[in-house]
Amino acid sequence: MRKNKSKRKDKPASKAGLPPKKEKKKGGKRMRKELMVVSIVNAFQSSPKEAFNYKQISKLIGVENAVQKLQVADILYDLAADQFITEIDRGRYKLHDLGSQATGTFNRRSNGKNSFVPEDGGTPVFIAERNSGHAMDGDKVKVQLFAKRKGAEPEGEVIEILERKEATYVGKLQVTKGFAFLVTEDKTLANDIFIPKDKLKGGKSGDKAIVQIEEWPEGQKNPIGKVVDILGQAGDNTTEMHAILAEFGLPYKYPVAVEKAANRIPEEIPQEEIEKREDFRQVLTFTIDPRDAKDFDDALSVRRLENGNWEIGVHIADVTHYVRPESIIEREAQERATSVYLVDRTIPMLPERLSNLICSLRPDEEKLCFSVIFEMNEDAEVKKYRIVRTVIKSDRRFTYEEAQQILETGEGDHKDELIILNTLAKKLREARFKNGAINFDRYEVKFEIDEKGKPLSVYFKEAKDANKLIEEFMLLANRTVAAFVGDPGKGKTKKSFVYRIHEQPNPEKMENFAAFIRRFGYKLKTEGSQTEISKGINRLLDSAQGKPEENLIETLAIRAMQKARYATENVGHYGLAFPFYSHFTSPIRRYPDMMVHRLLERYLDGGRSMPKAKLDELCDHSSNMEQIAANAERASVKYKQVEFMKDKLGMVFDGVISGVTEWGLYVELNENKCEGMVPIRDLDDDYYEFDDKNYCLAGRRTRREYRLGDPITIKVVQANLERKQLDFMLV
Repeated sequence: MRKNKSKRKDKPASKAGLPPKKEKKKGGKRMRKELMVVSIVNAFQSSPKEAFNYKQISKLIGVENAVQKLQVADILYDLAADQFITEIDRGRYKLHDLGSQATGTFNRRSNGKNSFVPEDGGTPVFIAERNSGHAMDGDKVKVQLFAKRKGAEPEGEVIEILERKEATYVGKLQVTKGFAFLVTEDKTLANDIFIPKDKLKGGKSGDKAIVQIEEWPEGQKNPIGKVVDILGQAGDNTTEMHAILAEFGLPYKYPVAVEKAANRIPEEIPQEEIEKREDFRQVLTFTIDPRDAKDFDDALSVRRLENGNWEIGVHIADVTHYVRPESIIEREAQERATSVYLVDRTIPMLPERLSNLICSLRPDEEKLCFSVIFEMNEDAEVKKYRIVRTVIKSDRRFTYEEAQQILETGEGDHKDELIILNTLAKKLREARFKNGAINFDRYEVKFEIDEKGKPLSVYFKEAKDANKLIEEFMLLANRTVAAFVGDPGKGKTKKSFVYRIHEQPNPEKMENFAAFIRRFGYKLKTEGSQTEISKGINRLLDSAQGKPEENLIETLAIRAMQKARYATENVGHYGLAFPFYSHFTSPIRRYPDMMVHRLLERYLDGGRSMPKAKLDELCDHSSNMEQIAANAERASVKYKQVEFMKDKLGMVFDGVISGVTEWGLYVELNENKCEGMVPIRDLDDDYYEFDDKNYCLAGRRTRREYRLGDPITIKVVQANLERKQLDFMLV
């Protein structure tokens, strides 16, 4: 017989043999569920601003029984699902802020899935077209919320348009005898825009035009608008590029008044200005830029010092010497925030007289610069540096291809200096990766284009040593000026500054990425120090190099990262592994670099810290404009890809599944990297379901799967230039 050696600790030893007493129920009688729900609702409504967890709610409504506390937790979960309460963080809820009416932004969609986003955040509300009150995308509106139906998404109706967002639409004109329409592919508008004959501004059928909506009378299917500008005949290259800019709300021509102001700026540098600066006109200096560049922001100078070290000067065009605060040129640059690089042209941030002539560091011309001068030893260690205003005279303008040839052959102009710079750059790069920088060496898709803008061929631009040489010295200058202000030393007050920040990746995204790449046989550590994780990503990218899945893995790795942005609060730059980083080296094409130049000038002269509020506003605007410009650039590449494939209908290509959505498969072609879609309606051998966790479409009956990264063979069936869309079918 087994002996019970241990005595129960929850009873006195003398009573161990007695039958247990019936536990007295805490909190008296058990509360019925219906009463519990009413009590919980009352508790939230009486304290609408406070957040509670299930234990706090249990206490408030007088529930002490452990089983009933779990029931409280279940009720909270159900109330959150019904959107009566909101989970503000894990297990803590507060009353949903939306009353019966709310104010916020209306988002119009051409597929009828309009939505309303409350101005204080919260769950979007579905607005059916019949309940939209003809509100336009981006309008500030007041909405009447409908009673919540169990299991359905919240719905509402626009009852008042509080503020119209200034919006224009781009499309093709269809002109008849008495009236006209603008036919648009805009994703926010399902209806064509009616245009009275007297509001056509001379537009003809087939013209691309920009139209502003003036009214949308109740009961009418189409809004009524007026032509703001005629871009030209549809299909013409310049017309289409200007249409892309207009679609994204970007300017496609320069204001005459701004150009006139630029034309009044003298090219000659006064002698008294030269005397205020360090003179580098006799030091060997050159630029290395793309073949078609005209705006040379940066130059490098190099000379051997008596102590055997190297003096490397990173010289940046002194744009803010010419563009004064509050001037008409300044206001235009601030609004644009960036130059836009479309597939075949540059839309400059500054007038061309400044960007391509006065500020551009052209060879054999004296130019004003803001410079960081480094003293470095043979191991590329910075022994000291200074940030100074300079005057330079570039000895030579290299294209990347010319500089690369000299590095490869060891023959050509200034070969010794180029080789020294390349050696130092490689050491800087090596140290950067050792510290945990991530090595995204992506190629760019480029087009060989004829004089009419027609794409003749596709090629891929890869970064070689000449590109990396320039990149490393620009990175060095950018992080040096950021640390100069952001890390002033013990006892010194940190002053406001504009940083380029890149936050750590979202852990959930990294977990999903690691799970996905396991099917290719790769492993990725997602926990540990920042350096360990980034080194793991580098090992992954190295091992995928040259394999069919290389591009896919690099694309997904980038998607798992946060977006870099401008901010006054420094959190460092994760991708580059720099604790301090800024943008200082491209003021001709980026407004934040102009901000950094102004702040440096102020602080070098002993000025007080700038107020943060205005800087924050400009940082947000610049980050936003950078994203819009990138989207426009992608749209222009997409347009050229569709144009390039237009005469290849019926041809068969091998590709890889580059995207999986509920509406179909995106396929990137191996040969030219053009991307098109196989619509789900064409996958007619089964009913396919979208599995967003595993990036795949799975057939319900056959269990056939189409996964991200799978090789696939397609036939080109349609090339729609208006929609910038290629349609493929499976072979």
